[in-house]
Amino acid sequence: MNTLSKWFSPKGLLWASVVVACITIALKTLAWYLTDSVGLLSDAMESVVNLASAVFGLMMVTVAAKPADEDHPYGHHKAEYFSSGFEGILIVVASLGIMWAASHRIFDPQPIEQVGLGLALSVASSALNGLLAWVMFRAAKAHRSIALEADARHLVTDVWTSAGVVLGIGLVSLTGWLWLDAVVAIGVALNILKEGWHLIWGASQGLMDEAVESDVLAQIHTVLHDLSISHEEVGADHVHIVRFDHLITRKAGQRRYVDLHMHMPAEWTLGRAATLRANVEHALMKAVPGLRASIQLLPNDVEAHIDDPLDVA
Repeated sequence: MNTLSKWFSPKGLLWASVVVACITIALKTLAWYLTDSVGLLSDAMESVVNLASAVFGLMMVTVAAKPADEDHPYGHHKAEYFSSGFEGILIVVASLGIMWAASHRIFDPQPIEQVGLGLALSVASSALNGLLAWVMFRAAKAHRSIALEADARHLVTDVWTSAGVVLGIGLVSLTGWLWLDAVVAIGVALNILKEGWHLIWGASQGLMDEAVESDVLAQIHTVLHDLSISHEEVGADHVHIVRFDHLITRKAGQRRYVDLHMHMPAEWTLGRAATLRANVEHALMKAVPGLRASIQLLPNDVEAHIDDPLDVA
């Protein structure tokens, strides 16, 4: 792996997120210290959450990259969901803390000082977060990394938080209504609370073996449809047809899994059937990078019963 690829890997970008979080914490804390704005305090608090999330995400990406072993024969890919869920929980906690701090300021508003310098520091830190989020979204799509996507979403939330704070402080300066600072902080908290819940829900669905995305499922069906048609053979007395059914999918971090049954003429040799199965697996993995296919071979006149009696009411 060359140096550029290393830095744009999930681990490299999460290290970058740790560094950027430290820089933004320093900038936003200084902005809050100079202005005494509860809105900027809420912004600084969220950056602390960014740092904790990036560190935990880095740990989970390292675990997810481990190869399969005797205790984890399917690998460690689901570790990334813990990162996403942990980040969501931290966001929720931060939003509640922001609302608690801001609620006191509604009834006891304080003047804001050195507004220009404070806002400049906040804008500079937001620009760093926005740039990193843009890079991480692109990398998350390329690597199919939920940890990167979660961190990028959090960074985007941080950018919107800062934008709301800047707007609120600007309105306070224009109108003289000091209570607007606290109202904006509460609005920011509600916004990041929504994002936190989104991350927690997404992580829970991943841990529950959620099916693959609709576009990935469509690609799988397209490949199988093309192969079922391409293997029709007209014989002297009848038509041999290869067909697929009982298709189920799941995703685990960067991996995608599909299980299905492939039916074929009973008179085919095992060698011919195995060759076709290998071709189907290759076609599926080529169409969907990172996919792992498990295909059970069955004669055309046999239907498998896959229901577990314990699952039947």
